Amino acid sequence: MLNKYFEYRKHKTNFRTEVIAGVTTFLTMAYIMFLNPFILSGEFAGTEKGFFDFGAVFTATILATALACFIMAFHGKTWPVGLAPGMGINAFVAYGVVAGQGYTPQAALGAVLVAGVIFLAISLTPIRAWLINSIPKSLKLGIGAGIGLFLAIIGLEIMGVVGDHPVTLVTLGDIKNPLVLLACATFVFMIVLEKMKVRGNIIIGILLFSIIAWVSGLAKFNGVVGSIPPMTYLFEFDLKAAFSAGMASIIFTLLFIDFFDTTGTLTSVANVAGKVDRKGKVQDIDKAMLSDSVGTVAGAMMGTTTVTSYVESGAGVKAGGRTGMTSLVIGVLFLACLFFAPLATSLPKEIDGAALLYVSILFVRNITDIEWNDIAESGPAVLAMIVMPLTYSISNGIALAFIAYALIRIFTGKFGKTSPAIWVIAVASVLSFYVA
Repeated sequence: MLNKYFEYRKHKTNFRTEVIAGVTTFLTMAYIMFLNPFILSGEFAGTEKGFFDFGAVFTATILATALACFIMAFHGKTWPVGLAPGMGINAFVAYGVVAGQGYTPQAALGAVLVAGVIFLAISLTPIRAWLINSIPKSLKLGIGAGIGLFLAIIGLEIMGVVGDHPVTLVTLGDIKNPLVLLACATFVFMIVLEKMKVRGNIIIGILLFSIIAWVSGLAKFNGVVGSIPPMTYLFEFDLKAAFSAGMASIIFTLLFIDFFDTTGTLTSVANVAGKVDRKGKVQDIDKAMLSDSVGTVAGAMMGTTTVTSYVESGAGVKAGGRTGMTSLVIGVLFLACLFFAPLATSLPKEIDGAALLYVSILFVRNITDIEWNDIAESGPAVLAMIVMPLTYSISNGIALAFIAYALIRIFTGKFGKTSPAIWVIAVASVLSFYVA
């Protein structure tokens, strides 16, 4: 039955290869089931009032990931892609929207839902191609790198490597603390495993050094398996708050990040899987983007942030995955982890911080493709990279980068050669500062 549906022979693969590919991708992205609830619950901030509930997000993360993978498997059946709540977006929602602007988790989920519905609508119209071609490559890369630096400063704070200072704002943390040293060792270990091409280096690093922390008495071990935490936020999104004026820039940021992150990820996976024709057109990308956007809507309803395609899917493609069967295997494996909530709460926050710092590298390394020889292109990109971590806001970085880019185009006589999308986003960015 599976052979008939996924057409293994047509795609030069088989059941065994697809399962191996699914397991490979699962190992490379399994860390999200621990990091997503950790970030959204504000664990590093001492679980301050107003953040998400850890257990509820843990369950929602796994169920939303599994459902999104199943949708990709059966609708975008030629795409061996894993999906899960996106890194960067979860930090933006937790520290920028909920903690930073004081919105409730329900209001934040409402914004995620609205952004997901808009993404879904765009995926069904020609607007998708227009937007993809309108945003300059350097600006997209700069924004992606900025998200990486935003994750890096959060990760370093969680690890304890960086602390606050009344004069210099930031300073070196207590690096003599055993847990801080253990977190630094975790970070180095993950890089070493990556260099040695070991699959699942993030999850291996998290579990190995957490065990060291438990055995040495540096952290408390709460067990491995237990009951499934209740889904506190199931259908608990607040649409009234989501449609308030102050939410406009937040929804735009969520939509922007999801749309271009998904596009970039799917294009990367398509190149590895041989799904790009001679004219540069990606085969069946419409089905993949539709599956991705439906996953975001479903995730918001369950109680987690934007679900998106994971670039880690490339690991499974390199292992031979060529069909949606790979996605199906990923979804099944995540479902099997539903009972691991006690293990998730046992992980030392410093170790989680090290994983977050490692993930930030995956975002920042794309800056090599920025057009450095043209300062009109690289300038706004660098601005986005700098502003995001320094203002602790992804939306501020995007807004200022687009405003700067638009002004540069005007004063260099490129007004008529600039896509209308740039002007629309730049004007909306200016207005967002007055509405916020």
